[in-house]
Amino acid sequence: MDQDIDPDRIDDAVLALLWLGLHDGWRTWKGFDWDAMDRLHRKGMISDPVGKARSVLFTEEGRHEAERLFRVLFSRR
Repeated sequence: MDQDIDPDRIDDAVLALLWLGLHDGWRTWKGFDWDAMDRLHRKGMISDPVGKARSVLFTEEGRHEAERLFRVLFSRR
C-alpha cells in the first residue's frame, strides 16, 4: 500500500459502508477488501470475516461506530 495512504481512514470508510448492509439487527454483508475487514475484526468492530458466511456480525461498539461514521462521512452538510 502507498505510504501516503492511511489504513485507519480506509477502515473508517469501510466500517461506515458496512452500516449500509445492516440486516437482521447486527449482521452486515462482507463484500469489502479482506485486509480492511481483517483490521476491523482485530479492532473489535466485527466478527471474524473468515469463513463461508457471506455476512459478519457487528460488535455493539462496531455497530454504533459504523452508524456514527456513516453520518459523519455521508450526511449532507
